[in-house]
Amino acid sequence: MLRLLKWLIYMACLAFIGLVGYAYIGPFFGVDFSPPTNEIRQDVILETG
Repeated sequence: MLRLLKWLIYMACLAFIGLVGYAYIGPFFGVDFSPPTNEIRQDVILETG
């Protein structure tokens, strides 16, 4: 059981390091992490009564 737990911890650490590395190195390979910048307008109707 302890062997399985150590394996899961190692895999979680490797996944975290891989995710952080992808976040830093991704833009060099053409990956764009910026959100879309489209303006959205919507009418708001306020009821007074």
